[in-house]
Amino acid sequence: MAKSTRPTANKRAREKARIDRQKEKERRRAEVREKKASAPTREGDEDPDIAGIVAGPQPRPEWLDDDEEEVEDSDDEQA
Repeated sequence: MAKSTRPTANKRAREKARIDRQKEKERRRAEVREKKASAPTREGDEDPDIAGIVAGPQPRPEWLDDDEEEVEDSDDEQA
């Protein structure tokens, strides 16, 4: 038997879904471009996420010091 040379309904559905995905991606990309264009510009050359960070060892967080005191207290009670 010879195969049909016409595209099947499944192929048309796949192609329509692919085109819809491409349109949705382009819509999201345009939204991101618009959002970036309307975002306020940063002042200065420093990245705000790492502003104020100094290279080298960092001071020990206070919450770690509290945990050590509790561990030492519990060790004293057990002895």
